[in-house]
Amino acid sequence: MSAVDGQLSVSTLRQMLVSLVNFTGTHKEQADKYRSILEAILAKSGPDVADTLKLFIESIVNEHVSLVISRQILTDVAVHLTKLPDDTSKVISHFTLDKVQPRVISFEEQVASIRQHLAKIYERQQNWRESANVLVGIPLETGQKQYSVDYKLETYLKIARLYLEDDDPVQAEAYINRASLLQAETKSEKLQVLYKVCYARVLDYRRKFIEAAQRYNELSYRTIVDEEERMTALKKALICTILASAGQQRSRMLATLFKDERCQHLPAYSILEKMYLDRIIRRSELEEFEALLQLHQKASTLDGSSILDRAVFEHNLLSASKLYNNITFLELGALLEISPTKAERIASQMITEGRMNGYIDQIDGIVHFETREILPQWDKQIQSLCYQVNGIIEKIGIAEPEWMSRTLDEQMQN
Repeated sequence: MSAVDGQLSVSTLRQMLVSLVNFTGTHKEQADKYRSILEAILAKSGPDVADTLKLFIESIVNEHVSLVISRQILTDVAVHLTKLPDDTSKVISHFTLDKVQPRVISFEEQVASIRQHLAKIYERQQNWRESANVLVGIPLETGQKQYSVDYKLETYLKIARLYLEDDDPVQAEAYINRASLLQAETKSEKLQVLYKVCYARVLDYRRKFIEAAQRYNELSYRTIVDEEERMTALKKALICTILASAGQQRSRMLATLFKDERCQHLPAYSILEKMYLDRIIRRSELEEFEALLQLHQKASTLDGSSILDRAVFEHNLLSASKLYNNITFLELGALLEISPTKAERIASQMITEGRMNGYIDQIDGIVHFETREILPQWDKQIQSLCYQVNGIIEKIGIAEPEWMSRTLDEQMQN
């Protein structure tokens, strides 16, 4: 093997690899010879390193080489790929994956390792989609290799996160759904938290703001998460709550956050306070809050309004419903700082969806607000409770008449 120590040309390497295929020694001896050649290739510098490494890889994955040897040496190659410059490593990784594809079932562990490394290269280059696509190629469910729950969960979460970075919440949701089947099985609290973070982000990107707010709020109480990240989660919960459609769910979330003293230190607290207290919010008051929004939260709705504008319109409409018995669309439009037509459309939608009580008089151009009959409902509940208490007292009187008589006399005297 003295040729290994000198300049290893492509022709010399090819001869050495051919002779090794017909090697008659033990598997260990053959593997050691392959490793010596690999080390010689990697010790070289210059543009032909990639070519010689490709030739080496093509040789070891050949079906004429024992699978025992091929797997061992390809494992070594996978380790060395992490030490090469990213550009070279990326080329060699793709070449290797192409060459093993016809026999991929025989090299699942090595392929998974190479794909994980290749995904990291693309991630460093901020090529999020390509990084995700490389990881998707790992046969986590369909291959012969049995991957651990934690490995599969971590990989699915990484794929989901990468698709989110690429602004593809639909694909991200598909992989977070796969992760959801595994997160209950893991004992790793870290992975459980990562799942919750990723799931909250998917809901956020999918504009399911109230569900996202609930998940972010849960994360803000997890002690495994450091204080700064807990406050970030709380801030995201607050932002998502404000962006959510008006209704009972959002009202409950507003109450939860308003009563959380930590929210008083957040920049959006003034908007939270006004929403909780049912105060009208002016457009000019939203500038500071708008600066906190991420790009996907600044998107427009079908009518051309921003998500924030729509949320504030609905909030102001609910606030108006508690100030007025009825109001013309002209006056309502002026109050909401929108056109009367748009005010009518939003009011109609909220009433239809059951998020606001009332009805619209289109002839006179007036919306009539109706308050929920909360007090009569409470009266009925109290009445029912009194009936139940009376029933219990009657049963006690039958079972213990003397004790009941004595107790009632004492109560009358007091």
